[in-house]
Amino acid sequence: MKTTGLQFLYGVLAIVGVFVTWYFNLQPMEMSYIEGLYANPAASSFTNDLIVVVTAFLVWSFVETGRLKMSYGLWAAIFVFTFVIAAAMTVPLFMLLRERRLLAMAD
Repeated sequence: MKTTGLQFLYGVLAIVGVFVTWYFNLQPMEMSYIEGLYANPAASSFTNDLIVVVTAFLVWSFVETGRLKMSYGLWAAIFVFTFVIAAAMTVPLFMLLRERRLLAMAD
C-alpha cells in the first residue's frame, strides 16, 4: 500500500504528540495533576475544552471503526492510550489508521 503525504503528516503528528505532552508530564509538580488541570481559569477552560473534544473524538472514532469495519480491539487500544499516553498522540494515530483503511477499501 502506498503511503501518502497525509499519512506521513498524521504519523509525524502522533510522534510529536507523545513528546510535547510527556515532556511536561515528567516534570516535577507542586500540586497533583488534577489540581493542575484546574489551577486557574485558563487551565480550567482548556481542560474542559479538551474533555469535550476528546469525548467527541472517541464517539466519532467508535462509529468510524464500525462504519469502516476496522478492529474494535484497535479502537479499545486507542481509547486506553488516549488517557494513558495522550490524545495528542491517539487522535492523529487514529486518523492515520483510518486513512490507510480508506485507501485499502478504495483498491
